[in-house]
Amino acid sequence: MKLFADKVLAFYKELTAPGYLPANVQALFPFTSPAVREVIREFYHRYFADNHARHMLIGINPGRYGAGITGINFTAPRQLAENCGIQHGFGNQSELSAEFIYLVIEAFGGAQAFYSRFYLASVSPVGYTRNGKNLNYYDDPLLSEAIRPFAVQCMNSQLGFGINRNIAICIGGDKNLRYLQGLNQQYGFFGKIISVPHPRFIMQYKRASLEKYIAEYLHALMQCVKE
Repeated sequence: MKLFADKVLAFYKELTAPGYLPANVQALFPFTSPAVREVIREFYHRYFADNHARHMLIGINPGRYGAGITGINFTAPRQLAENCGIQHGFGNQSELSAEFIYLVIEAFGGAQAFYSRFYLASVSPVGYTRNGKNLNYYDDPLLSEAIRPFAVQCMNSQLGFGINRNIAICIGGDKNLRYLQGLNQQYGFFGKIISVPHPRFIMQYKRASLEKYIAEYLHALMQCVKE
């Protein structure tokens, strides 16, 4: 029987960027890099080398300074080394979403405890840029429509890893949630989707209330654990 890690690695080995993108939109696709492939292999074999079911947390799409470099969702180079214990040659760059997510992970008990129960994903496992800047898939109507078959295919593939489908957490409670709920209504991925505010919003605009938002995330995680 294949391990959870092996299924994830097979998914990324076969992953390709969406075939059609609107004009001036570029895909962030680090997965062909040997260094990224090695880091992904080490990460998933370290934290997912079992057959345990996990709940999915679903973000938007990778950004330039996080998964766009490391290939691991919500994990920038600094968090990969300091929180996950995986050395690499990507430098010490960080980004706001990764910083908040790893505050939550540490509050939950650390990477081993968190990843034994949860799998971080995105509606689109491929990120996007326009004019050198991060682009959320939902910020361009043509892009959000173009990636729809891709998003559905990727979600179905990831559900096959061993995902608990009773409840999932959507990271981002507005446009990302509406898009994901629309897909869920049509395809029945999950029995229930709950949402939490996006980490970048928290770190940019609500940093004074950081502990409150960490507690909100922990509450959502515990709802999954109790399922």
